[in-house]
Amino acid sequence: MSKSIDQVFVSAKQWLFSLLAGSPSWVIQVVSSLINIFALLAVFLTLFALLSVLERKILARMQNRYGPNRVGPFGLFQPIADGIKMLIKEDIVPARADKIVHFLAPVLIAAVAILTLGVIPYGRNMTPFTIDGGILFFFAVGSTTELAVFMAGWGSNNKFSMLGAMRAIAQMISYELPLIISVLPVVMVVGSLTPDRIVAAQAEYTFGLVPRWFVFTPWGAAAFILFFVSGLVESNRTPFDVPEGESEIVAGHMTEYSGFKYATFFMAEYIGMFAISGLGITLFLGGWHAPVRALESLPRMRIDQIMNFAWKFMLPMAFTCIIAAAVWHYAGRGLRGWLWSLFVIASVYTVLSMLLDTKRKFAPRVYRFAE
Repeated sequence: MSKSIDQVFVSAKQWLFSLLAGSPSWVIQVVSSLINIFALLAVFLTLFALLSVLERKILARMQNRYGPNRVGPFGLFQPIADGIKMLIKEDIVPARADKIVHFLAPVLIAAVAILTLGVIPYGRNMTPFTIDGGILFFFAVGSTTELAVFMAGWGSNNKFSMLGAMRAIAQMISYELPLIISVLPVVMVVGSLTPDRIVAAQAEYTFGLVPRWFVFTPWGAAAFILFFVSGLVESNRTPFDVPEGESEIVAGHMTEYSGFKYATFFMAEYIGMFAISGLGITLFLGGWHAPVRALESLPRMRIDQIMNFAWKFMLPMAFTCIIAAAVWHYAGRGLRGWLWSLFVIASVYTVLSMLLDTKRKFAPRVYRFAE
């Protein structure tokens, strides 16, 4: 019974295909693609609306205020009101801006975010678009985000927008390296770039109780932490949201955007967060589980701290995970491999912690006030 319940949506899709019996094969393929696309848009746009309200309410609770509570019961219809407001709000474009590039930037960043959702397995037989190089496709398409951010900064013809875009691109490229490298151990161990095979490789249990998720291995735990931190940076979440530091560069590359264009950037950020969470769960947590979230409850880091952390700690640890995964594999994937893998991770972590000890490099801060 339980095996048939999770196939309700698959059965519904097959029933729709039965209505097209006798149609050419290309018609079936087009209809199948359209069903997958509309299903993804319906589910994730609804999640975007609900989670935006939930996040605003949680943050309001943390900051001792009410949050959205006027539109609908408990403020649940606030996303509808926000959507209507963004649609009818005036679209202001700077007079000297490159209007074509300024328009295409939010369209491109939203399209990229939606495309990355198509290769994530959401359940048994529930991968929208199954391709052999799904992981490669995810990162190849996702890397186009930097281009969209640059287009937003350049097309706005504004110094704050351009500075914000350059800061965002530098940060995103720096953390894309450890993000991708932290995925390589999983690909090496499984021997496939297909997300479905990666999920299948984690389907068994040890002693019938403990799942064989990669996060329960030393190299998998370290790689998951690196992936999670890099995902926060790529999703522009705190404490790494410096590209739109309001106190420094207004709203970064989105400074000259208003109305529905600004809402599109906001929506793309959430959808990208869903995608990176889904990929992380597919790679390390066995797949088909709820996404991991981090809220805006941490202080914002400085840009120099973020860049130093990426190049001096994240990148070396990501390469260490590859070596540790190889040691775990060739040592038999048992307790012996587990211990040797832990030794490799712990040794490199200890050395990096000693080399990057910041207490010796900075004098105590002295505050001076005008008399």
